[in-house]
Amino acid sequence: MSLTAGRPDDVAIEPDREQSDGRFPPIVDQDIWEAALGELREREKAATRELDAIAAARWRLPMVELPDYPLDGPDGPVRVVDVFDGKRQLILYHHMWFPGEEWQCGGCTGFTSQFTRLEFLDAYDARFVIVTQGPIDEALAYKARVGNRMDWYSTANSPFGSDMGAPPNGGFQLNVFLRVADTAYRTYNTQGHGVEQVSHTFPLIDGVSAFSNHSSRVLNAATISGAFPRSAWQTSRSIYLSAPLSLNWVLGLFL
Repeated sequence: MSLTAGRPDDVAIEPDREQSDGRFPPIVDQDIWEAALGELREREKAATRELDAIAAARWRLPMVELPDYPLDGPDGPVRVVDVFDGKRQLILYHHMWFPGEEWQCGGCTGFTSQFTRLEFLDAYDARFVIVTQGPIDEALAYKARVGNRMDWYSTANSPFGSDMGAPPNGGFQLNVFLRVADTAYRTYNTQGHGVEQVSHTFPLIDGVSAFSNHSSRVLNAATISGAFPRSAWQTSRSIYLSAPLSLNWVLGLFL
């Protein structure tokens, strides 16, 4: 019996008010639940196999040689190749920056706050750092204000950010580079939902019931496309969008 089109009414326990208004899933017996989980598991396995194939294709992408871009670091001017700090590979997150704002992008701030122990990348000869269009002094002050643990660099005095897809007042990006001797090469780029692949917060949130107050952004997107009906729990997203920036960087971890 296929359950993807909806569960039959005769197997659901009489819903209370919270279930009837769409806040929670219907209650079913163990067999029905296991059947639904089994169908979902097949889709998850197929998605995992596809993600493995995509990762292999990502590793086979060609690369582009970079000019000797200058950046500003905590100790003064540096070159992009210096940011590798002797490592072979470099991952850069381009943190959005808005001049004059006390609190910067809530999504970027929340996203990067999860990376507190990056020593495991040493085994892969890689480093993961933040770059931003903000002046280095302001960027470092903001890092300290929000308790960020990553290393920060500034592209305020360099065309590097713009050339990599993150111009002044632009969006966020994730770029990956490879170093061969004293030359850096760009090997990968992603933005938008693609950046979530390196996050552990979103997969955890996606494992929580979609009908909780901190529901996943996946279902918010599905609602916009008409794939899922709007429910009361989605007011959480409206709260996030209307909250002050000082709260958004915290709420950005959960909504």
